[in-house]
Amino acid sequence: MLKNKPALLLLAVLVAVTLAYANHFQNGFHFDDAHTVVDNPYIRSLANLPRFFTDPTTFSVLPANRTWRPLVSASLAFDYWLGNGYIPGFFHLSTFLIFLGQLALMAGLFTAILNRAAPEAPERNQLAALFATAWYGLHPAIAETVNYVIQRGDIFAAIGIVAAFYLYVKFPERRRQFLYLIPFALALLCKPPALIFPLLLLAYVYLFEEDENPRRLAVSAVKAAPAFVVCVLLLLLQSWMTPKSFTPSIISAFSYRMTQPYVWLRYFGALFLPIHLNVDTDLSPFNEVNGPMIAGLFFVALLIAAIWFTSKSKLLRPISFGLFWFCVAQLPTSLYLLSEVENDHRMYLAFVGLVLAVVWSLVLLLQLFSFSRKWLTILALVMLGLYAQGTVARNRVWRDDETLWKDDVEKSPRNGRGLMNYGLVLMGRGDGIGAREIFLRALVETPNYAILETNLGIVSNLLGYHAEAERHFARALALTPNADEPRFHYARVLFQQRRLQEARDQAQSAVQLNPSRLGTQYLLMQVDASLGEDAAAQAVAQEILRIAPGDPAALKLLAHPVERTVDDWLDMSLRNYQLGKYEDAKTAAREALKQKPDSAIAYNNIAAADAAEKNWDEAISNAGRALQLKPGFQLAKNNLVWAASEKAKLKPPTP
Repeated sequence: MLKNKPALLLLAVLVAVTLAYANHFQNGFHFDDAHTVVDNPYIRSLANLPRFFTDPTTFSVLPANRTWRPLVSASLAFDYWLGNGYIPGFFHLSTFLIFLGQLALMAGLFTAILNRAAPEAPERNQLAALFATAWYGLHPAIAETVNYVIQRGDIFAAIGIVAAFYLYVKFPERRRQFLYLIPFALALLCKPPALIFPLLLLAYVYLFEEDENPRRLAVSAVKAAPAFVVCVLLLLLQSWMTPKSFTPSIISAFSYRMTQPYVWLRYFGALFLPIHLNVDTDLSPFNEVNGPMIAGLFFVALLIAAIWFTSKSKLLRPISFGLFWFCVAQLPTSLYLLSEVENDHRMYLAFVGLVLAVVWSLVLLLQLFSFSRKWLTILALVMLGLYAQGTVARNRVWRDDETLWKDDVEKSPRNGRGLMNYGLVLMGRGDGIGAREIFLRALVETPNYAILETNLGIVSNLLGYHAEAERHFARALALTPNADEPRFHYARVLFQQRRLQEARDQAQSAVQLNPSRLGTQYLLMQVDASLGEDAAAQAVAQEILRIAPGDPAALKLLAHPVERTVDDWLDMSLRNYQLGKYEDAKTAAREALKQKPDSAIAYNNIAAADAAEKNWDEAISNAGRALQLKPGFQLAKNNLVWAASEKAKLKPPTP
């Protein structure tokens, strides 16, 4: 029974984590999930699996966000196939199973590292490793990544690194076969921050395997060299595969990087007191020296000193290694400029090392005092229970867009993007006035935000402020002339206003800028059909099928005649009249009359076409019928007067 005790305790940890996350499996898709998952047509077919490895544009429908993460896209396609659609539970389940696998590997890796430092107390080391694993697994900050579908890339990268370490540490006799490099390579195919593994491997060998070697640094470097080679090769491939449209940041390099030490301090504090967790921070980059910047720099200096000091003692080296892991895990997102200075999901990989360092520090401190094992166990369980409650609470926050963005606005009231997204929630439930107020608040915080201007255009149009809507759409197009999203939404508003030719122009421009967004393709297909451009609509349908084989809307259009509404026929009639195609104008108007026999507009369109063809009697008759149906119809009056006056000119003079 004693032999099975560690396995049973690990099982208990995994069960506890599963219970803590039991309320997250039906949480929705959020934020970047929109352009990488929900709107991404490529993950809807397993036939695209090879394309994920050769075509980075399949990662997202937004050109600025396209990067090369083939295994992430492949996993999303598998979940879509498994659930036969966008069923959140299938996406969360696969992520969560990988997460549990990572926890199991972490427990084994932590135990092996602690046994290296203190081989005389294996039972204590196992308990410490399990406590560190449980703390990590139940920590609310980790829930920020587990709940965020597209950020599964962080989880995949983390399990790849942990698995690589586990294989390296537990099976030293197999190192010459380089099996440990396989999970590392797979991790790099999920997210670039996995590149830290060679540095961590170098540190591990230096601290735990070559501590008696006078040439320990050189020998450690040689042992880590294969990992560095794989890393360089895959990073070169990553760079080559990343499209030039990828735009990770517009923040100045100085401001971004000088903010990072303070971000590290916030992350470190979050391990103990996770009170700042939210989906989108309002922390702004530092443009000048200030108190938080100095505090951050001082903290980083303390970290470096602690790593150096604890590396001198064999017993303290797990602390040194864990702190080094925490620091190195921050480097990719601290040196490489991104669009936000901090994100909660960046703590995911860093906390693997940090919990090891902190728990081992606590173990060594507690050894200095005579505490009852019973009371320590109770204290540990209470602590883990509190963190688990925090995770349950964060899962509730991630339930839907309303709960998520309300939480974000409360914690980051100066975040223009967060305000905008909460405004979208209000607009989605019909509160256009409230949405507009929130959007205008967001505009104060982010005055040059094209997506915000676009949403202001949409809500202004809904509220009937059409002139204001036009100004906001014009501003959005001026801010991002090469972006497709403002054009798509503007085209949709124009279509709703039956300004079909203008809608077609905007939709065509949007499709040219970004053919991967199926929503724009659908709109263009619909506009073309409404205009009577059946061949053009069918061509768009064929393009949709090229991107998303089996698409129902495209197949329906190709298989059946276009079903046009009364408004479609009337618009077609007007357009043909403007083009001088008077017979086609009358034909379209008569089709409208088949659906709506009392359409005064249809009779007036026929009257206008008859008048243009100088069929004065028919024009007078049809204009008269229009006026019978709609007395006071000014256009019909005009056409009647015109036709009557022109007919009078044809009468011979009275003798």
